[in-house]
Amino acid sequence: MSDASAIEAATRRLALALDSLEAAVERRREADRSEESVHAQLHALGADRSKLAAELDAAAARSRQLESINREIARRLDIAMDNIRSVLDAQER
Repeated sequence: MSDASAIEAATRRLALALDSLEAAVERRREADRSEESVHAQLHALGADRSKLAAELDAAAARSRQLESINREIARRLDIAMDNIRSVLDAQER
C-alpha cells in the first residue's frame, strides 16, 4: 500500500469515526432532553397530586359537615313530627 492510499484509508476511518462520534453526541443530547422532559412531567404530576390531595381533603371535610347537618335536620324533623302528632292527638280527644 502506498503512502497516499494509506493516508486515504486513514482519512476515511477518521471520517467514519467522526460521524460515529457526532451520532453518539446527538443521541446523548436527545437522551438529556428526554430526561429533562421526564423530570418536568414528574414535577407537574407531583404538583397535581398535591392539589388533588388538598381538594380531596376539603371535599371529605365538607362531606362530614353535610352528614352532621343532615343528622341534625333529621333529628329536628322527628321532633317536629312528634309535636304535630301530639297536637293532632290532643285535638281528636
